[in-house]
Amino acid sequence: MSRNANKKPVGFGTHIIAGGIAGACEALACQPLDTIKVRMQLSRSGRAPGTKSRGFIATGINIVKRETPLALYKGLGAVLSGIVPKMAIRFASFETYKGWLADKSTGKTSVGNIFIAGLGAGTTEAIAVVTPMEVVKIRLQAQQHSLADPLEAPRYRNAGHAVYTIIREEGIATLYRGVSLTALRQATNQGANFTAYQEIKKFAHRMQPDLKELPSYQHMLIGLISGAMGPFSNAPIDTIKTRLQKAQAVPGQTAFQRIFAIAADMWKVEGVRSFYKGITPRVLRVAPGQAIVFAVYERVSTIIEKMTPSVREEDRYSE
Repeated sequence: MSRNANKKPVGFGTHIIAGGIAGACEALACQPLDTIKVRMQLSRSGRAPGTKSRGFIATGINIVKRETPLALYKGLGAVLSGIVPKMAIRFASFETYKGWLADKSTGKTSVGNIFIAGLGAGTTEAIAVVTPMEVVKIRLQAQQHSLADPLEAPRYRNAGHAVYTIIREEGIATLYRGVSLTALRQATNQGANFTAYQEIKKFAHRMQPDLKELPSYQHMLIGLISGAMGPFSNAPIDTIKTRLQKAQAVPGQTAFQRIFAIAADMWKVEGVRSFYKGITPRVLRVAPGQAIVFAVYERVSTIIEKMTPSVREEDRYSE
């Protein structure tokens, strides 16, 4: 019997548990690189003629020296609080959209429709969870205060305090600042990510027909490759989004006008390279992050399926 025969949908509880655990592992492992990426994107270094932007290693060393190593985990609370719903929505919505787009006669989904399902999943998670989570995370990461000096009080004490302060001083709409850019970034990320992951995984199965299930290291390698594709395709979107979410709102200025003003200033003052600030730590963060997510998700899903006999191994979302 083929691996795809008699498929049954993976339960929503599996998406929550496996996705949440996978996301938490990713956040704990990769948060320092995300903090360095955000600082690089917000940095104005390299604006003066003849000067260069600070690199990701120098940025990381500077953070550690001035603010202690714990500063690399600024914003982690905001990330962890959103990881479970983010991952649950990502995998559950992808599976739902993939099912809607599947050929009714064969039950199979074409590569093009898998990409569309990934776009939909990325957009859904961006609107539901990612945008407010990232606004809070970026505000926390942007604070350049030393955790070793108790007298150097930050503007936002933690994720909860940041949410309260932002809503009180700037309005709840601020939590959705940059939602269009976030949705565009997440959509392209997940479209490329899911498509590459599933196609490479199918290829790996064809090359190893005797394996009932790929080993974890292969899931990690496939996730690493698929995860690297998004950052290169949408780096300018992510950099503009970061600056937009950090900035205060300008009265009378629309979201599109703010986006255009930020992009124009970057182009005029810092040049085209500014749109790719933070690309190195972003790739180093996203690619291994996706490797961790897919490997942990696959492993936890397998454990859950073994504990639930009615759900077969071949019923997994990615087959």
